[in-house]
Amino acid sequence: MDTADATVRATAPLTFRPATETDVAGLVELIESAYRGDASRAGWTTEADILDGQRTDPEGVAAVVRGEGSRMMIVERDGELVACCQLEHRDDHAYFGMFAVRPTLQGGGLGKVILSEAERFARAEWGVTEMRMTVISAREELIAWYERRGYARTGRMTPFPYGDERFGVPRRADLEFELLIKPLG
Repeated sequence: MDTADATVRATAPLTFRPATETDVAGLVELIESAYRGDASRAGWTTEADILDGQRTDPEGVAAVVRGEGSRMMIVERDGELVACCQLEHRDDHAYFGMFAVRPTLQGGGLGKVILSEAERFARAEWGVTEMRMTVISAREELIAWYERRGYARTGRMTPFPYGDERFGVPRRADLEFELLIKPLG
């Protein structure tokens, strides 16, 4: 691909759609590439220094795709999967998770656009007034990114599921999740 093609491709419009069962394998690959192993180091969202093993698996992603009150959002550019996120309707709020952007596309503003669309969808489709997420508290740079987008740290922690390799194999003993909250106006 020449430079002109790469520029057009990088500026092509994004499309958003709900994931289907046929998307599961591609979603698992994308999520794994954004968080685990050497491929994840091409971006800044890697967890490779704190966790080994898997980030998710086909069963976990398929459960989100099929879940009642759940939506796995696919983000494509020119028909290519470039990002995804999970939205789950929980009473008066929405939960945001499984957020992944291709590592080679990170740092260019794509994440901001996707997060904004997820918030818009949750407000418009579900009428919720708050978005919540949990982030590994050791991920200070990632938490700071969310804070710049209006999310507040709550100090409410939940333990990391040590011993459950479906969530990864910790490389340190101090991992926990912190709840972040943003009011949706």
